[in-house]
Amino acid sequence: MLVMRISSLTDEAHEMELDITPEQLYAYENFGVLLQDAFPNLTPAQREFIKTGITPEEWYDFFGED
Repeated sequence: MLVMRISSLTDEAHEMELDITPEQLYAYENFGVLLQDAFPNLTPAQREFIKTGITPEEWYDFFGED
C-alpha cells in the first residue's frame, strides 16, 4: 500500500510503499491501536515513517547514523 505522510522535520510530503492493509492503517489512525501492534511486520524505520513522516534518509541527515 502506498502511504503518504508529511515529514514533521521538513514539512515535505513523502510516499513509501509498505506491506500493510488499509484495515491496519485505519485501526492505527482511528482506534488507537499501538503502532507496533498494528504493524508488527514493519521495520522500526517504516513505523517511524507512518508515525512522523520522517524517511530514513531524513533521519540520517538530521541525527546521523545512531
